[in-house]
Amino acid sequence: MFRGVIFDMDGVLVDNSKVHVDAFVEWCRIHNVDFAPGQIRGLFGMGNDDIFKEILTDPTLSDETIRCYADEKEEIYRKLFASTITPVPGLVDLLKGLKEKGIKIAVGSSGMRANVEFVLDKCGISQYFDAIADGDMITRAKPDPEVFLLAAKLLGLAPSDCLVLEDSFAGVEAARRAGMKVVVLATTYSQSEHKDYDLIIDDFTQVDVQSLLNLKTK
Repeated sequence: MFRGVIFDMDGVLVDNSKVHVDAFVEWCRIHNVDFAPGQIRGLFGMGNDDIFKEILTDPTLSDETIRCYADEKEEIYRKLFASTITPVPGLVDLLKGLKEKGIKIAVGSSGMRANVEFVLDKCGISQYFDAIADGDMITRAKPDPEVFLLAAKLLGLAPSDCLVLEDSFAGVEAARRAGMKVVVLATTYSQSEHKDYDLIIDDFTQVDVQSLLNLKTK
């Protein structure tokens, strides 16, 4: 049985890919950057630094400039999402069930700490999490496994004792590289688009705590 469960944030705790796209569109409008929303789809799960480098394709941009751009975009995102944010269906019941079983719970996200705190606070779920590993704490974003390995370390667990819940291709690759089993949520991408998973669901109403924990033995 798993001793820890690590939740990605975007697309897992909240179904927010469209809001992120809208925020990028608004940022690009403000900065007069030519941007097709479809550009971002294949980049979900990656860190903002990598995403902005893909969007702007300007090798002269400094890391500091990119961080400023990312902060602006995420502020737009939080403003757009604040009035409509809601947890993925079934999430709260699943978190309660995991806690009742004594399972440790972490966030493992490439997102910045401000966004993680925003989601946990607005959804009223902060109390369920024992640790947070976020994009401000790592040097390599997904698909590198660093954030999931850090989450396991913060929980005091071996990577093999942790189950990851993810929605993006980059996130699934990161979990696999960390040596972890993966449950995929078909929020950002459809079930037919995902090829690598131990279980795939549309939301948390389709799974219970025991079935998740039993994946360790399969």
